Amino acid sequence: MSLKDLFLQIDDEVKSVISSDFKIQVTETNYVPNFDDPNITYDNLDTNTKKCKLLESCVLYVDIRDSTKISADKRPATLAKIYSSFVKSMISASTHFGGYVRNIIGDRVMVVFDKNNCFKTAVDTAILMNSISQHILNKRIKDIDFRCGIGIDYGKMLITKAGKIKRGAETEFYRSLVWLGKPANVASKLTDIANKTTTTYSSVITQGNYYKYLNEWLWMDKSYEQFIDDLTPTDSRNLKHKDENFSTFHKKILGPYRNTPSPILMTEAVYNGLKRNFPNEDSVKNNWWKQQSLNVKDYDGKVFGGDVIFTEVYKI
Repeated sequence: MSLKDLFLQIDDEVKSVISSDFKIQVTETNYVPNFDDPNITYDNLDTNTKKCKLLESCVLYVDIRDSTKISADKRPATLAKIYSSFVKSMISASTHFGGYVRNIIGDRVMVVFDKNNCFKTAVDTAILMNSISQHILNKRIKDIDFRCGIGIDYGKMLITKAGKIKRGAETEFYRSLVWLGKPANVASKLTDIANKTTTTYSSVITQGNYYKYLNEWLWMDKSYEQFIDDLTPTDSRNLKHKDENFSTFHKKILGPYRNTPSPILMTEAVYNGLKRNFPNEDSVKNNWWKQQSLNVKDYDGKVFGGDVIFTEVYKI
């Protein structure tokens, strides 16, 4: 097929799907669907229809911290053992409480839960994953501080089938279930932040005031904005300060400030659902989930987190 014919074919396909005649059939469900669900289909250009499902539940992501550095530092054979151990362990943790693994990309595992009791099953899964990470993987994997980050959100997700039908050995690489909606996006972003140490610095202006009658200096730190506001407008190259005792200034770097959020992070919707539906859970009664001071892109609500494990792992 020529490049021009390919363009024309793709344009016709896109035009058909975008057309108002093309219908999307959405079926609401309380259960996590699989790839063979008959109510989730590819684009059918003969009937101009596509079937999707809508699930309101919890979604969880987990991945390894500093995986790029680990990949660079380890030999291929060792790296394969680390990733294999991690993924197999997280799959076992996911299914233990009834979760469904729906995506594995590199070191990131996506888990979705049936709607019934999803707050408890999602949080229990996260606690189990954190327990395995700290008390099995970190103990068995030598020479590195093995850590993982976990993020959970709750909400409506549209499940659709993406890709093209391909025969033979290439089939699996050309198809997937896609989970569309804010919960999957936010949970993924929380996973990026969880248990990840960041180092920051801040800049201030150190202002020196000289009090000639006392023959004393007073030094004070001000933000850039505060310092500029204390200057009076001028057309010359000389600074004019509102304080007659102002003498000099210089820039100062403050830090480093290091911050490591909890290994398990959840949105306000997950925390409130857990607290409302399962008030007698140990983690709720003992107030183990604390509000975190974090900025999460595309999410304006509160974030709660904790470093919670199952105490049974201490017996291993």
